[in-house]
Amino acid sequence: MYDVAIIGAGPAGASAAIFTAKAGKKTVLIDHDKSMTKRAWVENHYGVMEITGPDLVETGKKQAVKFGAELVNEQVVDITKEETGFLIQTDKAVFKTKHVIFATGIATDLAEKIGVNTKSGTEPRIKTVIDVDASGRTNVDGIWAAGTVAGVSVHTIITAGDGAKVAINIISELNGERYVDHDVLKG
Repeated sequence: MYDVAIIGAGPAGASAAIFTAKAGKKTVLIDHDKSMTKRAWVENHYGVMEITGPDLVETGKKQAVKFGAELVNEQVVDITKEETGFLIQTDKAVFKTKHVIFATGIATDLAEKIGVNTKSGTEPRIKTVIDVDASGRTNVDGIWAAGTVAGVSVHTIITAGDGAKVAINIISELNGERYVDHDVLKG
């Protein structure tokens, strides 16, 4: 069983996976390779002079895998709540997990199907988002959302930060105390 399954490997999802995997949480990152970031040219991401959206997405996936996340290139078709977590069905396999993070960009249909509340979006062209609290929790215990699908700005740096925030909150819950990931320069 996974501790965390993340659906979507754009900036929010990959960022969440980097943090959960680096914290030693068994993480699966499920992606169908259709991130809206793949159409972006990015010049406003702190620490990066300029990068194509596809390169940013691929770098994020590589970072998540480096820390131990399992990257699965499949389409999620269904999610079922069980007593001890969730079953995520893709077009090829089934994954069991304790927590789910939706980082699905503009797609809310799977979340709605399992009973997650949605609301009207505030960003241009984003009609519906998942209703979350300040920590990224939804109304369904164990299901979280991060990034554009959770109603934050579509900018990559903001969605990446939101994914990290949600991951830290899940890690803290799993650990039973506030988690901080802060590396120190060795010198």
